[in-house]
Amino acid sequence: MVFRKPVRAISAGIAALALASVLAACGSGTEATNPVDDGGTPVTGGTLVYLEQQAHTNLYPPSGGFYPNGGVLNQITDKLTFQNPETLKIEPWLAESWTSNAELTEYTFKLRSGVTFSDGTPVDAAAVARNFDTYGLGNKALNQPVSEVINNYDHSEVVDPLTVKFYFKKSSPGFLQGTATIGSGIVSISTLDRKYDELGDARNIIGSGPFTVASEVLGKELVLDARKDYNWGPAEAEHQGRAYLDTVKIVVTPEDSVRTGSLLAGQGDLIRQVQAYDEKQVAAQNFKIYAPGTRGVNDSIVFRPDNALVADVRVRQALLKATDTNEVVDTIFSENYPVATSVLAKDAAGYVDLSGKLGHDPEKAKELLEEAGWKVGADDIRTKDGAQLSLTIYESLPQPQNKAVLQLVAQQWQKVGVKLNVLVGDSGSKTVDSLDPDKTPVSVAMVGRADPDVIKSQFHPKNRDALLQIGGSSQKVKSFVDEKLNSLLEAETARTDPEQRLKDVADIQNHLIDQALVIPIFEEPQVFASAPYLHGLAFEAVGRPSLYNVWLKKN
Repeated sequence: MVFRKPVRAISAGIAALALASVLAACGSGTEATNPVDDGGTPVTGGTLVYLEQQAHTNLYPPSGGFYPNGGVLNQITDKLTFQNPETLKIEPWLAESWTSNAELTEYTFKLRSGVTFSDGTPVDAAAVARNFDTYGLGNKALNQPVSEVINNYDHSEVVDPLTVKFYFKKSSPGFLQGTATIGSGIVSISTLDRKYDELGDARNIIGSGPFTVASEVLGKELVLDARKDYNWGPAEAEHQGRAYLDTVKIVVTPEDSVRTGSLLAGQGDLIRQVQAYDEKQVAAQNFKIYAPGTRGVNDSIVFRPDNALVADVRVRQALLKATDTNEVVDTIFSENYPVATSVLAKDAAGYVDLSGKLGHDPEKAKELLEEAGWKVGADDIRTKDGAQLSLTIYESLPQPQNKAVLQLVAQQWQKVGVKLNVLVGDSGSKTVDSLDPDKTPVSVAMVGRADPDVIKSQFHPKNRDALLQIGGSSQKVKSFVDEKLNSLLEAETARTDPEQRLKDVADIQNHLIDQALVIPIFEEPQVFASAPYLHGLAFEAVGRPSLYNVWLKKN
């Protein structure tokens, strides 16, 4: 639980305007699976042993969408604003106040005084301006990419040492919420002067957060120490001052059984990625399970229509109908993994219920495949013009039990005459093949963010480019582009009318399902477990952990 003071009113018209669409679409945002923390008075000191499934890859803040990256960045960087995970409201943090113009093309932030990076340099307007100029525009010379949470960015202006103003080429209603995301963690100018590849080493990241990097064995272990002079947590948080913990030791532990066994044996205090089949065992021994939602694009299968095998919408519609998501969830997962009823999760901003378009209907699937000219061959795999309807997909290691999910989907598709080849997620050819629609006509997609812009992050060719369009991340695409989709995505990120913005998001979800570009499978949480003596664990709005409030009370 997050222990908080009553939320005071913020006299900034932009807060109400930018958040209206979020709050209209979401409930309170509380995670029902979070245990109530009644540990009593916090204790200062101690070392937390945190077992993480995967090693972080790069700590350039816009790369924080990969959960192991974000899990580190959350401890060593702060943000301009804080998104309350319970109400989803935007609250002060490094910025004590902000304003915008009516068109949402200009935002001005007044910064807190006295904040410093861990190297002693000030967190002032010049540093903040440099951060957002980098995140909004990228830095080609240093190979630093543009952040997916910032749209339509133009430039910054340092008004005075504690006031910074940002300008946008057209309205950017998601920017305020974007300043609260992991992709907008504030780092020192010296950090931003480094090449992107150098930022995979955590020791090169200088932030203003409650922890600093003490040591690292790349790919194996990261040790963080509490910053003793830290005194600028989110303004509305009850806890102020230094973190309660002295040290955090993050140990990369890929094997699920080893992470769970170590926790239950007292060799670890906190673990991420508790598999559904281990939840009952963990809970039975009075360990705590947390399953915060990620409020974004659901764990899905996506198509690359540039590949001739899936270019026909009837083929994609058939495979959508051939997929039994209820069987997937009932067979593999727990109640913490709701069946997807749209492209977005139910608690995501702009969600619309499209379950009526997603029903399992294998007979309809067969009918559509026949209409598209795919006939069952001698080996029960459909063929057309001498080609088999045989598709390839790579397992996505970050997604929970993804191999089992894809193997079950493959069984379902086989019943309608389609072969799905599931390749291992750590294959050396995966990175290259995943950008070639001829080699991987099907892929896995998911991204979390508590703002309508999350759908653009996933599907626009200038962002994650999940569908592989011309002008996107791949040079292998020959012809596919979805102009209607891209227009809707670009319009949504520039709306000043919250109701119209929600309508755009609804239209985008309907388009993606009507064109069968996406098969939503389940709403993905981040599932953690902790020892009974661990207290104060909190999560941001999309399920990344914050260790600032954590304290240990061992007997």
